[in-house]
Amino acid sequence: MPEQHFVRDFMSSPVTSVPHDARLIDAALALRRTGYRHLTITDGERLVGIITDRDVYRFAPSILSDMTPEEYNAIFENTPIDRVMTRNPQTVTPATPVREAIKLMYNNKLGCLPVVEGDKLVGIVTTTDMLNLLHQLITGGRSAKSEES
Repeated sequence: MPEQHFVRDFMSSPVTSVPHDARLIDAALALRRTGYRHLTITDGERLVGIITDRDVYRFAPSILSDMTPEEYNAIFENTPIDRVMTRNPQTVTPATPVREAIKLMYNNKLGCLPVVEGDKLVGIVTTTDMLNLLHQLITGGRSAKSEES
């Protein structure tokens, strides 16, 4: 029988989050600074939403429009994050079997799942984390991260 893996063993923690009262510019800058594709939106420690680099890209006006750089920036500075984020995203717990998390991600075409315990955000599991698990299974336990050059 194959070994059971749990989300807690592969999730990333702590999570990079922005507060629910942030502006779109805050999320865009955090995504750029970290290189991540997903950011959780929190009210204290409670998860209230998620925003992706794709959400930001879709919301941004075309750079080909007749807009000045100041007008373009003003859109990001004046847009509340809750206007762009996905509310009440699908979540898992640290004790969720990885098999279930993968099924949720695959069936719903999700790039990540926030990990919560009760109302508290404790981590995030992403497709990159799942690819690392796949790599470990294929190579007999070696993390893909340890093989980076």
